[in-house]
Amino acid sequence: MNRKAEIERNTNETSIRLEITLDGSGKSDIDTGIGFFDHMLDGFARHGLFDLEVKAEGDLFVDDHHMIEDTGIVLGRAIREAVGDKKGIKRYGQRILPMDETLVLCAVDLCGRPYFSYEDAFTPGKMGGMSTEMVREFFYAVSYSAMMNLHLKVLTAGNNHHMAEAMFKAFAKALDEAVTPDPRIMDVLSTKGAL
Repeated sequence: MNRKAEIERNTNETSIRLEITLDGSGKSDIDTGIGFFDHMLDGFARHGLFDLEVKAEGDLFVDDHHMIEDTGIVLGRAIREAVGDKKGIKRYGQRILPMDETLVLCAVDLCGRPYFSYEDAFTPGKMGGMSTEMVREFFYAVSYSAMMNLHLKVLTAGNNHHMAEAMFKAFAKALDEAVTPDPRIMDVLSTKGAL
């Protein structure tokens, strides 16, 4: 399979081009101008085994909000397009992922209905150039643009870097499971016959 999508989005605040291949090997080439965010997206690609390319420019002189939120919007759209009609995929994915002292839960349903449930334990501040409050904004944008249910919760709190990294990796693993084909599923996994 070669499920991929390329999305470009240009506004007065940001210009973003993103390409994702769901059936990849974890390769990434990412430049958003926010080093910590690039590190998180690299972890998402590597642990989900997605190939991901992101080239983005924007009003970082204001702050990190527009860049991170808009990248979430574009990533969500790309996931939705790359998944296609969802025939034959597992639809659901989940992961409880440890990172040192932290523990994070992520559950995904590619149901075509956006819903976001989120609990974190960040102390206010920045991780490199990324505000801790932007973790929530990023995943909210992804879930609504991808039209997915996304539940993401810190079960055991700890270092801000560890919690953020565990969230991105847990999401990667849950999404990888959800988009995985299952030969027993002949159509879409829904009593409605459509997702």
